[in-house]
Amino acid sequence: YLLGLRALAQVSHRQLLSRPPGAAGPREFSASRARGYLDNITAIGPRTVGSPENEVLAVNYLLEQIRGIERESTDAHKISVDIQRPTGSFSIDFLGGFTSYYANITNVVVKLEPRNGAEHAVLSNCHFDSVPNTPGASDDAVSCAVMLEILNTLSKSSESLQHAVIFLFNGAEENILQASHGFITQHEWAKSIRAFINLEAAGVGGKELVFQTGPENPWLVQAYVVAAKHPFASVVAQEIFQSGIIPADTDFRIYRDFGNVPGIDLAFIENGYIYHTEYDTSDRILTDSIQRAGDNILSVLKYLATSEKLAKSFEYRHGNVVFFDILGLFVLAYPARVGTIMNYITSAIAFFYLSKKVLQPKPRAVHNLKKLLTAFSLTLTSWVCTLLAVLMVAMFVSFIGRALSWYTHFYVSVSLYGTAAAAKLILVHMLAKKFFYKNVNEQYLGDVFFDASLMIWSVALAVMTQMGLCSAFICTLWVAFPLLTKVMVHKEFSQKGATIKFILMYMLGMFVPYLYMLYLSWTVFEMFTPVMGRSGSEIPPDMVLAGFIVIFTMILSSYFINFIYLVKSTKTTLITLTTVFVVTLILVCSGIFFPYSSNAANPKPKRVFLQHTSRRFHDLDGNVVKSDSGIWINGFDYNGISHITPHVPEINDTIRTPCEEQAPFCGLPWILPVHFMFRKNWYLPAPEILPRSPMQFKLLSKKLIPWNIVRLSFEVSGPSHMSLYVRPRAGAALSRWSLGDGMPVASLGGDYFVFYSRGLHAAPWHFWVELTAPEKHSDGIVSLAIAAHYFFGEDQKSPQLYALLERFPDWTFSSGWSCTYDLFVF
Repeated sequence: YLLGLRALAQVSHRQLLSRPPGAAGPREFSASRARGYLDNITAIGPRTVGSPENEVLAVNYLLEQIRGIERESTDAHKISVDIQRPTGSFSIDFLGGFTSYYANITNVVVKLEPRNGAEHAVLSNCHFDSVPNTPGASDDAVSCAVMLEILNTLSKSSESLQHAVIFLFNGAEENILQASHGFITQHEWAKSIRAFINLEAAGVGGKELVFQTGPENPWLVQAYVVAAKHPFASVVAQEIFQSGIIPADTDFRIYRDFGNVPGIDLAFIENGYIYHTEYDTSDRILTDSIQRAGDNILSVLKYLATSEKLAKSFEYRHGNVVFFDILGLFVLAYPARVGTIMNYITSAIAFFYLSKKVLQPKPRAVHNLKKLLTAFSLTLTSWVCTLLAVLMVAMFVSFIGRALSWYTHFYVSVSLYGTAAAAKLILVHMLAKKFFYKNVNEQYLGDVFFDASLMIWSVALAVMTQMGLCSAFICTLWVAFPLLTKVMVHKEFSQKGATIKFILMYMLGMFVPYLYMLYLSWTVFEMFTPVMGRSGSEIPPDMVLAGFIVIFTMILSSYFINFIYLVKSTKTTLITLTTVFVVTLILVCSGIFFPYSSNAANPKPKRVFLQHTSRRFHDLDGNVVKSDSGIWINGFDYNGISHITPHVPEINDTIRTPCEEQAPFCGLPWILPVHFMFRKNWYLPAPEILPRSPMQFKLLSKKLIPWNIVRLSFEVSGPSHMSLYVRPRAGAALSRWSLGDGMPVASLGGDYFVFYSRGLHAAPWHFWVELTAPEKHSDGIVSLAIAAHYFFGEDQKSPQLYALLERFPDWTFSSGWSCTYDLFVF
């Protein structure tokens, strides 16, 4: 049924396309032209910030296409182009909190406006840079290709726009949102922006999901609802993403927090298994996906650029919106305050119905209430028992080293955890029926347990509404439709046995909430399952996925529990489910389901990062007291390197990386402060590396300021990416620095992390730190370390790193680079 539903959703959006893929009229979006742009951008290769590929080749290609579009534009429009190379710094609470510094990075900015100019503008944002060692087709070259074609389409239209459209091709998003910060805080055109659309990716192709809007500004959601031709949006995805469960962020945050601009965040979510890998190539993105995205974004941009509300957006800023699409066909959206009223009215009606049931007849009110509360408690108990039992299975599977057995074969997770959850639920209620409700009328029990489920959903609806969660609309579906169903079939509930007529009417009444829940569950698993392969070594993915499966099982079974009491026996169902579970568990334990796949058509690789590192630890006098060299290895999932050891025997648990306790971040060259996600890593001894362009670190001055404050000033020059780690020593405190807003932001664990990147021809990096020093500090007041990362060029990979990478199995995506690490005490 789920496969059929998925096929229906995929076919439905294709049928909405009114012309063959790629075909377009003179003022319509052409997917074939956009694909040409995409192929040419990805042909440049990996576009790491600071590399010639990103700073020169990609920029030149974009400028060439933009100038060609400008030459062919109509007289109704004026096109302005600007190359921005900003330098700046900011702090962000992403990944536990850190500070970012960028120098001379690149933005290509295009403004399309009416011939006589425009006071207000809408922004469309993509990024053309990629993570190292990947072509970055979906993240985010395809979005830049779509934007180029939208610019081309709009510029050839004879219809004048009311407002300007600014196209930002930003060149440093993968460096944790630096280029968008440089634009929104420094570019002169940023002041005119009243709304934005951010184009992102968490997968490769498929449908682009609206997963964030606002903050507030409900008129933006309404604009998407009205204008988008093939809508796909969910406030559930918005609340999940903004909860921080998914370890990712987008430029949406920068425009919202630093520009105070509302917007819409869209992302491709299908096939996240190859996101940020070498497999993210242009040929994997369907022309249908490009056409669909282009149609949607073009329509929404045109709508906003001709909307009166854009100029007066300040007047419409208040209020949130409940929004969700129906099978990708259309979007339902309504103000959150209306949803709150609807939710409370629905729950009130349900509680009124339940109260009436309890009070009929009045002499048995206490008895009826006791029976209802007993069924309510038993249902919740069955859910808790099911969750604990399935999590124990997941814990066992993780303990024996079989985590992620379902990563390539998703059906394994359903066969293992789904059947276990269903069997446990049935078992608990079957035992209750046999021993606790031994001589109670079956029809009465079926009625009581239906009411118990209704009561649970009504309580959940009231609580979620009180918490201000827009996702409470799901509970409304699970209260309103079952209540209507009960009214429709109340006579059949009193008849003996579950008749065919009763079952058909019951299923018909439940059709809407069940269909929507199945559709939502597909979307959630489409997003979350691939994330488990890159969520770090500390989070057991089987327990996370098992928890999700149990939750969906409880939701989908909530109004079928009563059938356990209506039917004569559930032994056959229980035995079947148990058999499937046991057989699947045996197969999983045997290792028959290998987690990863190198299938060329549908790869699901294991991600491994390798850094050939040379480390030097200096004392207070600048002398090197310890040095070593090795290849530092991080597996991106819970399995670590257990599956790699048989192929590369020297990578095993005897070379686990020790923590240098006296150094910040354990003395390891983290490119980002993700140490809390990867506590298990390995350090394979290797020869020292000597970069041709070594990092230079200088203490420029040391100044004593009143109140026992010491200011240390530094100069650093080196490769395009560097990481700075700071730890005040005992008795000292870091009070101010020249980065961000001047107030240091500590990462998880208490150390301070600064991420540095630069484009071409950047001046040396100068910064200072101020520390409150104790009166006696003979062993120094601060430990300061810096790592230089060589992501491209002749210093990227040593011969030893090349040789090791060649030995990795083909079902891995192994990304490697060289780096140096130096620790100083001042």
